[in-house]
Amino acid sequence: MNKVKFISRLPLFRGLPIEELRALAEIAGTGTYRRDETIFLDGAEGHGFYVVVTGKVKIYKLSPEGKEFVLHVVGPEESFAEVPVFEGRHYPANAEAVEDTRVLFFPREALLRTIRRDPSLAMNMLAALSARLREFAQKMEDLSLKDVPSRLSAYVLHLSERRQGSDDLDLDIKKGLLASLIGAKQESLSRILARLSAQGIIEVKGKRIRILDRQKLKKIAVGDRALIG
Repeated sequence: MNKVKFISRLPLFRGLPIEELRALAEIAGTGTYRRDETIFLDGAEGHGFYVVVTGKVKIYKLSPEGKEFVLHVVGPEESFAEVPVFEGRHYPANAEAVEDTRVLFFPREALLRTIRRDPSLAMNMLAALSARLREFAQKMEDLSLKDVPSRLSAYVLHLSERRQGSDDLDLDIKKGLLASLIGAKQESLSRILARLSAQGIIEVKGKRIRILDRQKLKKIAVGDRALIG
């Protein structure tokens, strides 16, 4: 992997001069994790942050009873655990590889030295963190105010947006993980997928989803239309 080329594509570092990209590539370590392997635990000291090269990582919290709440699923070219870099504290959640995963790791102290040389790097990171905060706030609103069909419809539309508006999609995570991500039981998720399919809104074949009626799906996602049945 060409680290400099890969790093230049990341939103955190986009637009930085080649000298800074090379400096970042020099401090970035690589790591691999097997499926279901823990990357870090909630409360562990935050030594740096990560960027997924290949694979997927789930960020989650555990309730006192041991129930898992998935906060985010991170895919290729997405970063996670940036907050401790600025805060100098502990990781606020758990991270676990959903599948075999390769990451870049940016150690906190080396990254801070780079930021001091070029403050524009901090601006890039703050912009990316602000976008993540908006996304998290939207998820909290969805979980509080929307029903499961709305949350699932919004997720399907989100996948479509990530694929330049394509109507043909592959679920990028297992249905059990998707159910946890949208705050539903797996049986409920399967029933809602079946209902959306029966009403001609989507077509489901295994992990493959095809959007048949985008307007109806949008109306369900924002709560303007109830899913019948």
